[in-house]
Amino acid sequence: MNMMASKSFFVIAFTCLLTILLFPLHSHSHAVVKNSPLTYLKNLQGYRKGDQVNDIKYLKKYLQRFGYLSNHDKSSSSINYDDNDDFFDEKLESAIKTYQTNFNLNPTGFLDSETITLMSKPRCGVPDHDMIRSRMNNNSQFHSHYVFFNGNPKWPSNKTTLTWALKPGDPIDASEPIRKALVEWSKHTRFAYQRINDYGTADIKIGFYTGYHGDDGPFVGPGGGAYAHAFAPTYGQIHYNLNQTWVNGVVEGGVDLMTVGLHELGHVLGLAHSTIEAAIMWPYIGANSTKGLDADDVQGIHALYAS
Repeated sequence: MNMMASKSFFVIAFTCLLTILLFPLHSHSHAVVKNSPLTYLKNLQGYRKGDQVNDIKYLKKYLQRFGYLSNHDKSSSSINYDDNDDFFDEKLESAIKTYQTNFNLNPTGFLDSETITLMSKPRCGVPDHDMIRSRMNNNSQFHSHYVFFNGNPKWPSNKTTLTWALKPGDPIDASEPIRKALVEWSKHTRFAYQRINDYGTADIKIGFYTGYHGDDGPFVGPGGGAYAHAFAPTYGQIHYNLNQTWVNGVVEGGVDLMTVGLHELGHVLGLAHSTIEAAIMWPYIGANSTKGLDADDVQGIHALYAS
């Protein structure tokens, strides 16, 4: 082999080796697809009580997680009832009717397109117990509006400053979206919001988590679909789901950090989920969208801290 051929062979071999080594890295960096844990729902449309349907057990887990179906009450007389089976039973129909009523849908207990479409959207991981309780307590006199947590928990009247901090080491910097969200709430509350570095002593602790992370709302599994969750006063914690695609503003396929921050801070201040779709405290938020405070949110926070 002459010198020219030897050099050509070396260049070609090196190029091939470089391509082999780099191609997987390049592919991996673009092939990470965050599939929704709720994809099973699209296969459930059109089913009703009495049907045996693959993946109905996952819908049961979804409804259990968000407060519509008990996973403790096994008193049903139906021999078919089991939280983990795929039989569409009477309890599931009742839970779906409650869900539909809560979200101003036709309460048929039937898995129609409107119900499946709403369930398929990402939502807050805080269960809807208080929405359900509010409707049941008011019965026919119920009017859609803001809802408080059971017992109306709120920050003490002598507290005028709430400190906040981000969990150290998180891979996403949510400081600016959170700051902007707090500015919006500060316009309608008595509180000043002060950022501090000491995460352990902050009134409001904000962090990103995956999977099981020490509370009752793991970011995992087909019963999931939650983008974040938070806690009522005075346990001021906000947990973002790290598996979501987080963005600032409207970005295709992303969920806006500030919009979710506004919602979760509402929980930290004492608001439960609203039955008004325009409200920031409505449990669902679509991808590729932003949202601000609604009159319902403002009326709710004023009513809570005026009492």
